[in-house]
Amino acid sequence: MDKVKIIEVKESIFADNNKEAELLRTRLKEEKTFLLNLMSSPGSGKTTVLMRTIEALRDEFRIGVMEADIDSAVDAEKIASTGVKSIQLHTGGMCHLDAGMTEQGLKELGTEDLDLVILENVGNLVCPAEFDTGAVKNAMILSVPEGHDKPLKYPLIFTVCDVLIINKIDVMPYFDFDLDKVREYAYMRNPRLKIFPVSAKTGEGIDAWTDWLRQQVNEWNQA
Repeated sequence: MDKVKIIEVKESIFADNNKEAELLRTRLKEEKTFLLNLMSSPGSGKTTVLMRTIEALRDEFRIGVMEADIDSAVDAEKIASTGVKSIQLHTGGMCHLDAGMTEQGLKELGTEDLDLVILENVGNLVCPAEFDTGAVKNAMILSVPEGHDKPLKYPLIFTVCDVLIINKIDVMPYFDFDLDKVREYAYMRNPRLKIFPVSAKTGEGIDAWTDWLRQQVNEWNQA
């Protein structure tokens, strides 16, 4: 009996996506536009952190936001209320964005007059981490109610991210959450990870996070 030919479709998909992502980053570099990919679980406070970030940086940078969701335009409407350029991306049931989808969104958003574009990815700790969107940097949010063991359960997203934002530190007294443990576990996955504990509600820690992002945008756009 002849052997059945096996084609590794997933590997092919990732390889093609990675090439497209590199081409997108090259174009963004030429245009002097910084793209940040922001990931998290649903309910982590991603949109609220994003609104705080916009508030801190909108006087310095021309900012655009792409909100990715399976459905609805709730988050895009919230972001639009801050006065920055915003569009909603519907994934049609898919739990992630890839480089092609991101590029399509950027074309609709228009990047010619933007210094900083933030992609608020679909709420999920698994699928979004698998696909390079073409972003310059990847950031993720982990909220206190989710627990400090997430780096042990979802290693890939901590590995591919440059930044971990720990949100809702204002409610730490009410949860069994160990900040030292989450740092330890996160650094096991990625020793180069930048970690910023914040409260999007009170504003605590937001300055440290936005100072880092400001530096990254300036370095990318001035190089």
